[in-house]
Amino acid sequence: MPIHCPFEFPRLSEEEMRTVDFTVMRHAFDTHDELGRLCDESVYQLEIVRRLRLAGYEVSMEVPITLAFRGFSIGRSLDFVIGNRIIYELKAVSELMKSHGGQLPEYLYLTNSTRGKLVNFRTKSVESRFVNTTFERIERQMFHLDEQDYSGDRYLPTLVRELVEDWGTGLSASVYRRAILGCMLERAESEQHLPMVSGGQSIGNQRFHLLSADTALGVTTYPKLIPDNSQEFQKLNMASPLKRLQWVNVYHHHVTITTIERDRKISRQEDKDKWNL
Repeated sequence: MPIHCPFEFPRLSEEEMRTVDFTVMRHAFDTHDELGRLCDESVYQLEIVRRLRLAGYEVSMEVPITLAFRGFSIGRSLDFVIGNRIIYELKAVSELMKSHGGQLPEYLYLTNSTRGKLVNFRTKSVESRFVNTTFERIERQMFHLDEQDYSGDRYLPTLVRELVEDWGTGLSASVYRRAILGCMLERAESEQHLPMVSGGQSIGNQRFHLLSADTALGVTTYPKLIPDNSQEFQKLNMASPLKRLQWVNVYHHHVTITTIERDRKISRQEDKDKWNL
């Protein structure tokens, strides 16, 4: 099984989620009133779990998730799960930013669940945000692989296709990148810092994930309708000593593999045409 979790999560309705969440948030506010807003995240986690268990709820902490592919694996853990069916992720930050919501949707996708919640204890009053998903795993495994602008051997496109068929779309770029590099370990030189040059002058070193001495891997999860992505990768490539960059983008039902060559300048119009703008 490519994705393993101890629980099989149901696909909850909004009413089912809110019924449980009413009690969870009451204990979250009580925890905040008791401890204030300056404790570490782990302290809030232990206290709210203690309260919920005393209230008769089944609560599991640090629930493991394992993603496996071709002998490579990545581990994740859920902060706590209520009744084997609802995922909560706790934070202790000055405010919930958009970036804080990225991890929980991934957890929902990995568990094929529909609803979870972020809860932040650092603010003056408890801050929270529902996170919902609609795509089931089978839907995320349905995609089109566009490799018309790829040049190279068949190993990378085959690997990407099989990986996304196993795990589905909707996960973070770092997860896909780690899996690709992990499977290509014998062929890839992985992370290195390479010298960057502008105007004939050295401007420091840039981190790249190398597939070979002259080829880097870039993995993104950009929305389809962004016209300037190729231009940005071209600029990055031109300032480096690399000959090419293999760019993999995974977004919903559309996966692309694009080869950015150092000796071929991509025009803005070409880029717009590629993205059907």
